[in-house]
Amino acid sequence: MSIYTPHTKGDIKEMFEALNISSLDDLYSMVPKGVLLDKLDLPEGVSQADAEIEIKKMAGKNHIYSAYLRGNGSYYHYIPAVVRKMAERSEFVTAYTPYQAELNQGILQSIFEYQTMICDITGMDISNASHYDGATASAEAILMCSDKKRNKVILAPFVNDDTKVVFRTYLNSMEIIEAPSKDGKVDLAGLSALLENDVACFYLEQPSAIGIIEQAKEIGELVHSVGAKFIIKSYPIALGLIANPRDCGADIATAEGQSLGLPMAFGGPYLGIMATTKAMQRKLPGRIVGQTVDSRGDKAYVLTLQAREQHIRREKASSNICSNEALCALITSMYLATMGPEGLNKVAKICVNNAHYLQKELEKVGLKRKYDVEFFNEFVTTSDVLANKILNKLDQNDILGGVMLNDFDILWCATEMVSKNDIEKTAKLVGEVLC
Repeated sequence: MSIYTPHTKGDIKEMFEALNISSLDDLYSMVPKGVLLDKLDLPEGVSQADAEIEIKKMAGKNHIYSAYLRGNGSYYHYIPAVVRKMAERSEFVTAYTPYQAELNQGILQSIFEYQTMICDITGMDISNASHYDGATASAEAILMCSDKKRNKVILAPFVNDDTKVVFRTYLNSMEIIEAPSKDGKVDLAGLSALLENDVACFYLEQPSAIGIIEQAKEIGELVHSVGAKFIIKSYPIALGLIANPRDCGADIATAEGQSLGLPMAFGGPYLGIMATTKAMQRKLPGRIVGQTVDSRGDKAYVLTLQAREQHIRREKASSNICSNEALCALITSMYLATMGPEGLNKVAKICVNNAHYLQKELEKVGLKRKYDVEFFNEFVTTSDVLANKILNKLDQNDILGGVMLNDFDILWCATEMVSKNDIEKTAKLVGEVLC
């Protein structure tokens, strides 16, 4: 980071004279004495070396598992060293919202490159500069589709629980309906019965919250048949292998960008990805950076559209989102540029292979797959043995097992960070519990 330069005594004296005061305390003369504190009850300061020792002791309380078999919205992927190193550079870490576009060409270019890459992987026409996380991006996408005549949203049957919590907060003025399921997927006949002229949109996660690959194209055709919009929230790594949202007929594509170069980091900060078609671009919340030329004919970057309350009349704003995850978006751009299409495809294939190998090994020892349908890198198992007994056994052996969905069902996940030995050790330990 750059060196911090405080005000000199001369600077402070000059400011005091301009304000006609003699001390900083004079700035608070109007505050009641009973509210003011003489000092904060803080411990004595320590040296940097001692502080580092204490911080390491605190960090040592975190348990780092030897293997991770859990996903459910936050995924353990490899982050190339070049991405980690570049993201630490001070000019990137300190970059903020480009309010004065002509003075922020670097950050504007980085956002433009991010938008371009997001359009590449989603197949959409327009991407915004990012949202806070995948859940808020998805909630905003639903709001883009609603109007006075259409105020009903249908959700796929298996949506991430944390995302549904955000929906209940964001969409309290809308009617939210959950579509029925059949064999772990959207029941097309049941969905068709729900689709009426007052439906604003259908929201699908692809793969679903339990890892299943949905028949997205068929769903999109059904949704469009009644004039509703189709939203797909993707797991970005899967886009290296499966059909992108545009090819499936989506009007809006959203995603949680954490898997693209961001560590799990105790749940954040993460990245909300959002892109749409040209037909809906003026409803896209947040900001969009565009490329143009300046008065001399040189390449220049500008804030093209800003449909948010700080920049246009509040009653016409499509969103109250007032910022974006610029650093997280930049890191995602670094990751995608480093991996390229072939790298993303390879990671996706390894995830699929590892997950299917894990599923087969668990089945050998008695854990049956609950839904016998195509999945990406997450799947649900069930057995007659309590799930917490299985997960506790793995925890005791330094393996973070899957997510317990209920007393007997477990949602497992495998990424490229899981080894063959990890999988075989897991299956052996599970077998000991089941026998």
